[in-house]
Amino acid sequence: MFTHIMVGSNDIARSQKFYNATFQALDIPPSEINASGRLSYSHHGARFLVTKPLDGKPATPANGGTISIAAPSPAHAAAWHKAGLENGGTAIENPPGIRQTPVGPMYLAYLRDPDGNKLCVASKVPENV
Repeated sequence: MFTHIMVGSNDIARSQKFYNATFQALDIPPSEINASGRLSYSHHGARFLVTKPLDGKPATPANGGTISIAAPSPAHAAAWHKAGLENGGTAIENPPGIRQTPVGPMYLAYLRDPDGNKLCVASKVPENV
């Protein structure tokens, strides 16, 4: 359904530190700042990009928006959350953990990135947990 997701940042180097650390916890390779001044992460045919707004105005988070990233396991999701906190992210919502959802039990963790974008990492919980 999606080809890419792009979020704005007011400090690309700060975002690079945050996203390289959180995506490393999910086994996604780090990004360098490309010739356009953007970060670009690729995984399973999808891309996640971070850029300064093209209109020159400050980047602001979406009101009511959440970007959810799939994690291969609850352990990966916990590592993602920890890496985010250690690299400029802010914990939000309930503490990371298992929640009942319409699609069954999921391990969910929420952060705001250094620019305030709301992120979630989600992993299906194995039946034997």
